[in-house]
Amino acid sequence: MTVEKIYVFKKFERFWHWSQALLIILMLITGFEVHGSYSLLGFEAAVGYHTIFAWTLVGLWVFAIFWHFTTGEWRQYIPTTEKIVAMIQFYSVGIFKGAPHPFRPTTLKKHNPLQRLAYLGVLLFIGPLLWITGWFYLFYADWQAWGVSKWLSLEWVATFHTVGAFMMLLFLIAHVYLTTTGHTPTSHIKAMLTGWEEVD
Repeated sequence: MTVEKIYVFKKFERFWHWSQALLIILMLITGFEVHGSYSLLGFEAAVGYHTIFAWTLVGLWVFAIFWHFTTGEWRQYIPTTEKIVAMIQFYSVGIFKGAPHPFRPTTLKKHNPLQRLAYLGVLLFIGPLLWITGWFYLFYADWQAWGVSKWLSLEWVATFHTVGAFMMLLFLIAHVYLTTTGHTPTSHIKAMLTGWEEVD
């Protein structure tokens, strides 16, 4: 089996990926402390850090959205049904039998069909759920002035924010696991560090 290297991930993509990953992990750590799951920094410090990490991530996302639209990279997230059945069969059965990967990444098609759906789900559902509930959480003192305190409950906002956090945690765990499914356990991680994807 021969391995070919393809330059897939640009410098900004790699910076954005690792910065976003770090901020999300830090927000999960501080957020679950705010939730009362454990005590590490103390409630007030956890709230303060969580807020700083959230605004930093907002800034990163705004810049990343601008970058994706100006470079045309947003097209990488358009869902496709091409090879989707083959990908489902590979991840459910083929991967355990040593079957060849049915998708070969290129500069123009970096993500397989299931990755596209997963990332789109994060961008269109999990992210907005966390941002909207987090925004209402952060500006709780202004609810009455906005006229939303009659129909919005802090308990519901907190519940949905926590549900979003658990969904993000599950995505993170699945994402980390799937990085080990390349032709070597570290090949996908190397690609996100160097930009060069190794493909069979």
